[in-house]
Amino acid sequence: MGRTRKLRVNRGKRLTVDVAGRVYARIPIRTHVVTAADDIVDVVQRYAGPLLHSEDMLVISEKVVSITQQRAYPISQIEPSWLACVLAEFVHKSPYGIGLGSPWTMELAIREAGLLRVTAAAAVAGVARLFGARGVFYRVCGCNVAAIDGPCDYTLPPYNRYAILGPSEPDEVAESVSRATGAPVAIIDANDLGVTVLGISSGCPECAFLAEVLADNPLGQSCEQTPIGIVRPARYVPHRGGAVTLRRSSGGWRKC
Repeated sequence: MGRTRKLRVNRGKRLTVDVAGRVYARIPIRTHVVTAADDIVDVVQRYAGPLLHSEDMLVISEKVVSITQQRAYPISQIEPSWLACVLAEFVHKSPYGIGLGSPWTMELAIREAGLLRVTAAAAVAGVARLFGARGVFYRVCGCNVAAIDGPCDYTLPPYNRYAILGPSEPDEVAESVSRATGAPVAIIDANDLGVTVLGISSGCPECAFLAEVLADNPLGQSCEQTPIGIVRPARYVPHRGGAVTLRRSSGGWRKC
């Protein structure tokens, strides 16, 4: 029997999920409050490295990657243009994240994608909405714009007063972390509505598989302080108080 270790799942989340007839554990890893002074490779090695088994893979929140890339901005330092203020009013406001529904995040979208692309996306989205289609704006602007996060009351301080761009070069970041840890790595944009895979290293399963394994957002999106997770093919034994003992399983990864 392999090594065991007690770990704690986030409140309201399940430790395991069954995908294509196999059980996978999703282990959230708590860190310090990461800042722009941190290096994402060092953070992952420090907190997740000692816990890794040979068949594990790592998932990393896109927000923490962006923070370490200095792509997080206090809203007090962002001056939204008049266009950003106007366009933000037409964005659907979701309880699972503000997205581009604030002038600050819309301003970052304009800077990231360019004025022409954003205005074109807004025009196309306006027409599409007449036919009941949603999400067209994000599809036209691209994944980088869709990954922009804004200030929310439930976000871990001080980032509840920040607007954050999506990560730069997420595939390259995933490869760097993978080389340092020896595990496949995926950088994800997750909330309680679903998961988008922004970057993957070599050796990762297909994005559709990752989206299914992480569909309930086991890392959380408020004050859990768990921006890193381990996904492991596993058997499990529950314990009182939300703690669990994980035992290594055989068979490695199975792709959908």
